[in-house]
Amino acid sequence: MFYDGYHFWGMHLVWWFVWMIFIFWIFAIPYDIPGQRRKREAPLDILKRRFALGQITNTEYQEKKKILENDSSNLS
Repeated sequence: MFYDGYHFWGMHLVWWFVWMIFIFWIFAIPYDIPGQRRKREAPLDILKRRFALGQITNTEYQEKKKILENDSSNLS
């Protein structure tokens, strides 16, 4: 009776805004919640995993580890 299709447009727009914020919050949350994104791995952790899987040799591991440790000490 009072609703001609435009009277509640402002509230409709507010709800779209609330839903967009809610969806952004879900995908942008930095915490490790089951089913959500994982935190980024440190380069040394990636190197250790590659060595454990046999993707790189011990020599390559030692060389790259030395480089990463030197880079991290230079940043401090």
